[in-house]
This record gives sequence, C-alpha cells and structure tokens, in this order.
Amino acid sequence: MASSAYHAWTHDRKRVIGLFAGLLLALLLLIFGDLVPGQPVVTRTAAVAVLMAAWWVTEAIPIAATALIPIALFPLLGITSGRMVAGTYFNSVIFLFIGGFIMALAMERWDLHKRIALRIVMIIGASASRLLLGFMVATAFLSMWISNTAAAMMMVPIALAIIMRLRDELQMGERRRFSIGLLIGIAYSASIGGTATLIGTPPNLAFSRIFAIEFPNAPVITFANWLVFGLPFAVIFLMCAWVLLRIVFLRGIHLPNVDRSLFAEEYRRLGRMRYEEKVVLILFVLLALLWVTRSNLTLGSLTIPGWSSLLPSPSFIDDGTVAIAMSLLLFVIPSREQHGERLMNWETAVRLQWGIVILFGGGFALAAGFSESGLSTWIAGQLAGLKGMPTLFLVVAVCTMLTFLTELTSNTATIQLALPLLGSLAIAVEVNPLLLMIPATLSASCAFMLPVATPPNAIVFGSGDVRIADMMRSGIFMNLLGILLITGLFYLIGLPAFNIDPSTIPVWGH
Repeated sequence: MASSAYHAWTHDRKRVIGLFAGLLLALLLLIFGDLVPGQPVVTRTAAVAVLMAAWWVTEAIPIAATALIPIALFPLLGITSGRMVAGTYFNSVIFLFIGGFIMALAMERWDLHKRIALRIVMIIGASASRLLLGFMVATAFLSMWISNTAAAMMMVPIALAIIMRLRDELQMGERRRFSIGLLIGIAYSASIGGTATLIGTPPNLAFSRIFAIEFPNAPVITFANWLVFGLPFAVIFLMCAWVLLRIVFLRGIHLPNVDRSLFAEEYRRLGRMRYEEKVVLILFVLLALLWVTRSNLTLGSLTIPGWSSLLPSPSFIDDGTVAIAMSLLLFVIPSREQHGERLMNWETAVRLQWGIVILFGGGFALAAGFSESGLSTWIAGQLAGLKGMPTLFLVVAVCTMLTFLTELTSNTATIQLALPLLGSLAIAVEVNPLLLMIPATLSASCAFMLPVATPPNAIVFGSGDVRIADMMRSGIFMNLLGILLITGLFYLIGLPAFNIDPSTIPVWGH
C-alpha cells in the first residue's frame, strides 16, 4: 500500500515538474531565442516542440492531449494555418491504422484470435522450452496484426492457468522460474512481433507518415516493403529471445505432461469454428495478401508486379484504401449467430484506440511544422559538424539512444519527436535518411528492462509473479541484443529491402 502511494506521489510530482518546466522552457525560447535571424517562425516552432517534448516525456497531461497542441499553437504563433495543421491529423496512415484495428476487433469479437493462439500452442508445446516457444510464437503472430497490448492481455490469462495447474507438480523454485520465463516471454514476443509489419506497432506507422512528410519525393514505404525486412528481423529476434529466456529461467525444468490436455480443454470450450470466425479469417487472410501484393515488389533484379497496376490509376490506391475497403465488408456481411447483426457493429468499433489516432496526428503535425517552418533545415545546419563520422557508429548510437530512452517514455511519442531530428541529421551528414530512421523506429519497440517501457511489460508485471529485478535480469541482455540485431540485420537485409546505398544520399534526400 505504502509502495503504491509512493509511486503515485513520485509520478504526480514528475508530471507537475514537467508541466511547469515545459512551459518555462518554451516561453524562454520564445522571448529570448532567435535561432534564425529574420525568420522568427523557426524559433516559434522549436518552442512548441520543446513544450510537447517536455509534456510527452513527463506525461504532464495525457499524451493524446499534448498531441493536440499544434492545432492551437501553430495558427496562434503564425507557423501554419489552422486548416493546414488540422489536415495533418487525418491521412492514409491513420486510415491504415483504423482499418487494421477494426479487423483486429472483429477477430476479438468472435474469439478468432484465441482460437489461433491456442492452436499454435497446441502444435508446438510439450516440454518447458517448447511450451515457452509456443506462447512466444502465438503472441508474436497476434501482435503482427492486433495491438501488442491486446496480444499480451489475451495470452497472460492462458499462461497463468498453466502456472496454476503446475502448482503442485513443480518445486517452488522451479515453478517460480517457469512462471517468470513464460510471462516475460509473452511480453517480449508481443513487442518483437509488432516490429514485423507496418501496422504491428504505432512507431512503425508513425515512421511511414513522418518519412513521407519530411521527404515527399521519396518512394512510399508500403506494407510489403516493410514486411520483407521486418518479418525476418522479428523471427530472428524472437528465436534469440527464446534461447536467452531458456538459459536464464528454464534450465533444468522438466514439466509433467499436462499442457496439451489443458490447451485441448480450452480449445474445446470454443466449440466448432463458427461461420463468423470463418468469414473473418478469410477476410483477414485476404487483407494481408492484398497488402503484400498491392504494389510492385522488387527483390534484387526480380520485380513482381502488384495488382494495383491492373487498375486505371494505380497511384490512387494505398494500404489505407485496402484496409478501409476490407473493414467495411465487416459491417456489410451479416452474422448467422446473432440475428439482425453484422460481423462488426459500431459498439465494438468505438473501442478503437482513438487516443493513439490523436497521438499520431500530433506527431504528424509537429513533423509538418519542422518542415514548413525551416526548423529541419536549421537543425541540419547545427549537426553538420558530425559529417565524416562513420555511418555504422551513428546507427549504433541512434539505436542505443532510442532503446534506453523508451524504457522511461512513451515509444510512440518519443519516436515522433526523434524522427524529424534524425531526418535532419541524415541530411547534415549526407547519408540516406532511412539509414537512421528505420533503425530508430525498430529500437523504439525494443525496450525490455522496465515495466513502464511498454504496455506488455506492464501487463506481465501486473500479474504479481514478475519483479522488476526479474525483468532487468534478462532485459539488459535483450536491449543490447536488440541494438546488435537491428544494426547487423539492417545492413544485411534492410539495405537491399529498402534499396539503400549507404555510400550516397538519394536525389529525394536533397
């Protein structure tokens, strides 16, 4: 009780300090700052960025509320018009998120996500290590398509049921180690799985839009582009995490053979696969296929034409268009089980994470302000001194900074602040902006040490079976492993996947 009261007090104190510190720093910059003589709009944009950064980092007010600041301050300070800044809050990336999330809610409504997870665990699970692998694969697969938080929330109760079943079968020490390893494995795989797809985690979507704002002439980052690199990265990282957790927590544990029967019992409770589940599954698979095959996919010298090239205006179609089109079908196709209902209703759809939608918009508006005001150009000029530094060193430094910074801050808010700065840094040192922006985006999802780092970490910590010391014991190795894997695999797989030449800056980057 005292511990929770102390935590609440320190958290509230941080918010109050952040509230006034952000206001003070922004006002000082507005009154005394003159970053570019004759261009006061640059200083004003920087002041808004400082205010938003302070409030986002300290959560002085809800982070979605902080994201609304540009709508009020950009017009008042003469940075951009109200009409223009409001337009940045809704775009194709937002609709990609909305469409994907509605599909995920449909899966949850008809328990399709639970059926998929249980089936995966039933296929893989047997020994302690294979059971851990089954839970991690199931969680990672779900988090590729639904929110990381929802994936962890669904898997933790199943894991706790397994742990309770084994209470009398294992010694206290073994049961505790198995419990910690299984729960932490769920948290890690929820974060790792989200990196595999463009819709898997908010930082990925934030990157795709901010990159388009900062570099409007650059090729669009599509779902298929990201998958070519993101999926191999996620699979390799997941296997490394499994091996690490086996070594740290599961050594010497031999489980009685009860896991399959428990999962089979849970699976039987779902009953036969209903009509609604089958249709949602078909639409889900079709959506994924349409995303992957929409645009031309280039693999070295081989180019696979996309289906959008068959349409009169291929450039009019984007991943958001596909997501909304498929999600609309959910509102059209009737349900057989619930008479008069459809596969999706609005009562379920309003559970969509609207706070994340607003947070996206605030980051996009801030990125547009950086570009429109000339603040990005000014930052690039200040960072020009880093030119000549080895690119590999910069990538490692960026990964390290983002990984450990997001242990204490919102990963979405942090990446939305960092990406415009990294775009400017890339131009200053004359490297392809993707070399810094993509590793940073992945690193924002790879904080594993503390409960506050990610919602999945907080969920497993809230189970009561995992202590902070347990999370840090394996989390520090996961953080360092993430930095190495992001850097190494990006150079090995990412450069050809995104058509990056590390020795030159592309024409669209000038």
